Amino acid sequence: MTNKKSEWYLNWFNSPFYHQLYKERDYSEATYFMNNLINHLKINKNSSILDLACGRGRYSVYLNKIGYRVTGIDISKDNIIKARKNESDNLKYMIHDMRYPLNQKFDLILNLFTSFGYYEKDDDNISVVNSIKSNLNSKGHAVIDFFNIDYVIDNLIKYEEKTVDQTKFVIHRYLENNLLIKDITIDSNNKQYKFQEKVKAYRVEDFLTMFENCNIELKEKFGDYHFNSFNKDSSPRLIMVLK
Repeated sequence: MTNKKSEWYLNWFNSPFYHQLYKERDYSEATYFMNNLINHLKINKNSSILDLACGRGRYSVYLNKIGYRVTGIDISKDNIIKARKNESDNLKYMIHDMRYPLNQKFDLILNLFTSFGYYEKDDDNISVVNSIKSNLNSKGHAVIDFFNIDYVIDNLIKYEEKTVDQTKFVIHRYLENNLLIKDITIDSNNKQYKFQEKVKAYRVEDFLTMFENCNIELKEKFGDYHFNSFNKDSSPRLIMVLK
């Protein structure tokens, strides 16, 4: 496995352990959020949606099922191979780096569940915002769902052990060089594996600077999946609607 720091997301997202660790994520809360978001933004049926960093396409499938034309992109080859098993006329997947725009416009672009800030260089993350703007219809909306870094720091669980299907995960969390880092050590079948997650510790002010530089406007922000107002001290999420 490569040790290049810049490729942590390729190593980790292409690993079966990633999906094993996070398989218990609350799917019902996610679908509740997407339904309310679509209603809030008044996204018409048959509109085109881009699922940016779609993983294995679980949420793309749901959005397609409720009547939307969906394209899912992800940098992980393994994820897209699995996602393509669900492809149809109105549901397509491709391996793609989200720093680069597609040759297509969309009515809604979704970047959900902290799928932003993967790159250590700010310019690379700004490129993601520029790509979102390039791929957005003139009357379209984009949504970036990020963590609220102040809340995360105040509630940080620095050490955690958990066992999933007889695989042991030991997780160390810490903030370093404006990165929220997880060191993940895995014991499986008498072998040990090590991975990292690294996400830039962006605050609202950082996003506002990025959006201004990219000429895209922050229209609304929420602090959780129930659309409560954002509060930097108490909100677990930073959900931003762009236009």
